[in-house]
Amino acid sequence: MNDPLWVRYQYYQPGSLIIGGITSQIFSFSEGADFETEPKPKYDVEPVVMVKKYQHVLSLAYAVKEINENCKILPNITLGFHIYDSHFDAQITYQNTLNLLFNQKRIVLNYNCDMQKNLIAVIGGLDSETSFHIATVLGLYKIPQVTYCLYAPGVSDVTQRSPLYRMVPNEEHQYTGIVKLLLHFQWKWVGILAMGDDKGEKFVQTMDHIFSQNGICTAFDKRMPKQSNILGVINFYDIFMDIIASLKETSVNVCVASADPHMMLILQVVLNLIETNIMIPISKVWVMTAHWDFSMEPFFHNLDVKIFHGALSFAIHSTEVKGFENFLQIQNPSISDEDGFIRAFWEQAFSCSLTADTDMGNGRCSGKEMLEKLPGPFFEMSMTSQSYSIYNAVYTVAHALNALYASRNRYRTIVDRDLLEISKPNLLKLHAFLRSISFNNSAGDKVSFDEKGELLAGFDIINWVTFPNKSFLKVKVGRMEPQEPLERQISINKTMITWHNQLNQAIPLALCNDYCYPGFSRKKKEGKPFCCYECLQCPEGKISNVRDMDDCFECQEHKYPNKERKECLLKYLNFLSYDEPLGIGLAVLALSLSSMTVLVFGIFVKHRKTPIVKANNQNLTYTLLISLLLCFLCSLLFIGKPQTLTCQLRQTAFGIIFSLAVSSVLAKTLTVVLAFMATKPGSKIRKWVGKRFSNSIIFSCSVIQVGICMLWLCTDPPFPDLDMHSLPEEIVVECNEGSANMFYYVLAYMVLLALVSFVVAFFARKLPDTFNEAKFITFSMLVFCSVWLSFVPTYLSTKGKYMVAVEIFSILASSAGILGCIFSPKCYIIVLRPELNSKEQLKKRNN
Repeated sequence: MNDPLWVRYQYYQPGSLIIGGITSQIFSFSEGADFETEPKPKYDVEPVVMVKKYQHVLSLAYAVKEINENCKILPNITLGFHIYDSHFDAQITYQNTLNLLFNQKRIVLNYNCDMQKNLIAVIGGLDSETSFHIATVLGLYKIPQVTYCLYAPGVSDVTQRSPLYRMVPNEEHQYTGIVKLLLHFQWKWVGILAMGDDKGEKFVQTMDHIFSQNGICTAFDKRMPKQSNILGVINFYDIFMDIIASLKETSVNVCVASADPHMMLILQVVLNLIETNIMIPISKVWVMTAHWDFSMEPFFHNLDVKIFHGALSFAIHSTEVKGFENFLQIQNPSISDEDGFIRAFWEQAFSCSLTADTDMGNGRCSGKEMLEKLPGPFFEMSMTSQSYSIYNAVYTVAHALNALYASRNRYRTIVDRDLLEISKPNLLKLHAFLRSISFNNSAGDKVSFDEKGELLAGFDIINWVTFPNKSFLKVKVGRMEPQEPLERQISINKTMITWHNQLNQAIPLALCNDYCYPGFSRKKKEGKPFCCYECLQCPEGKISNVRDMDDCFECQEHKYPNKERKECLLKYLNFLSYDEPLGIGLAVLALSLSSMTVLVFGIFVKHRKTPIVKANNQNLTYTLLISLLLCFLCSLLFIGKPQTLTCQLRQTAFGIIFSLAVSSVLAKTLTVVLAFMATKPGSKIRKWVGKRFSNSIIFSCSVIQVGICMLWLCTDPPFPDLDMHSLPEEIVVECNEGSANMFYYVLAYMVLLALVSFVVAFFARKLPDTFNEAKFITFSMLVFCSVWLSFVPTYLSTKGKYMVAVEIFSILASSAGILGCIFSPKCYIIVLRPELNSKEQLKKRNN
């Protein structure tokens, strides 16, 4: 005890081969130098124990115990261990690393004085600085080092370092996992909290870069000031208040923390020192790196842990190790004389004293205290992920040794009268076996390294649920598997997650502003990060169907935007159908007019021998009535879904039949004129009056129209077509006229015939005759021309089925005009005034 180099906190168990360990669980504070008394060694000052990390020591001891009890690994060899603490101090770390190497009191570097221990590997440390300090010493002796720190040690000028084997995955996988976690919940407006050192700066810069590549913005990034004395937080009060102000920001619901153990301890101390009313609004979703192991030291037991309720953290994948909990339950300071850590741990964990002369909070320790009674933040009975890494590290060294000795056929050297002793292995050869090691541990997990000496494994995603009694529950809610394809690297069960109480147990939003929902697109706000934007409604004719679209897009041709402009609906087929009122009404009207035409035709046939029928060229009358009947019926071709045959027939049939009707009217008009001119004495026109003349008029006028229609059908005929653009919500099923010019030629020729008939009839309207038809033909052609002249602008101004309806109506109206104007006066006389339909009445009126 009086040895100045004696180390108080160590745990030694002898064995044929020794595994060294450097843990990090004790803070030792120097009292400072007054230059009047000899300063005490740092590790001789009353320490502060991070009680939860005592499990690291026990996991190493338990792994060695299991291996020594397993005859399949290193048979006839007993493993021992020697564990020191780093005290989170570089000087002590170097000192204790040398203590692992030498038994002599005075350490002489680079000399082998037969005073070295049979050390084969060292496991440690918890952070990259400690690991680097250990590696600097071990590199001189080529002793393997297996570390469980997540950050890789920094690059140094030291060239003789030992190869480093890391029982953790590459830290870049964790960065990828954090981004995938944030994107999984659509969190794109987050804060970052890191330590104010090189590691913290690297973390912030790396995350900023990856965030920007994945559309995530950093709302704030704060650094925790680095300090050697944890109680010196009061010196950085302003900095910590600035950090607290950022954490109170209600618009930032998610904070990503590089959960360095030292930083998290300082953060908890700061939160403990801040007034309670300031802490209440801090309701964040904490996203922690795998460094974090939710711990709370007994001297800060008043800290309200609910601030971390619902936190999500990454953790190196671990599985429950059978028998470890029973091993913890038998630990007791009274039976663990070799364990130099347990007394300090026990006193601070249970706030009692193991000596009679020390006054602790709960008095003297009874020795009956149970570890399972400690709250989770103080100590866990299940193996933590860091302890699991240490456990695997011991097994890794053991399996490598086993493979090495198997390759040497268990080479032994004989010393001291047939006493068999295992010789120390060649450490250079041991490295080769460590690099290629691959085995399944007792929990069934595969352990192997990649080419960089890093563990091939993934991360667990942990949800932390806290309770008022300072206990907590760790719930595994997902996995991050770097070896899987990109789309399957992360899996999360959202239903298992418990969120912070003030977040209403719903997945919180982490956006600079609310989502731009379907129907809107994003527009960047000037002077703001790219995650900040405003939402603009999609312009007419465009939609957005997912959240946060940068631009709206047009629907496919057969679809149209709904009123909210957030989805495309199928367009309805638009054509004049027999199933709708308009189609039914026009069909009924056409059939009614056809029936009326048939009725008139029947009347004229029945009274064909009467003077009024004979006087107006009986054959022309029949021809006109039949052509009118066909005109009414041809309108039915325009109703119904267009087909190839109906499209080719509707306009051509309409043009030819109407030309026949109008040429019949023209023939009747010319016949009347010629008949009166032939009555003059010596007139030579009499030879033109007769059936041959009227038939030639009808034939010649009709054949021209037939020629136009045949030319139309042969060059560019009508065909069924779909008009996607005329109506925004409907697809117009139409007959494409093919050549629009030919259609207007047909129409123009028909109107020309009507105009000629109108002019001739107009000049013949005052001829003296009882049964003169010229005045009636004038009115009929006036109606006919008026209908078709108004048809053109009306037709061009309508779309879809209403264009067809306009044409049908024009056909029916113009035909009805001819029927009504020419035949209604005659039918009136024939049916209602038969006394006027006689020769006597005819002669009487002529006189």
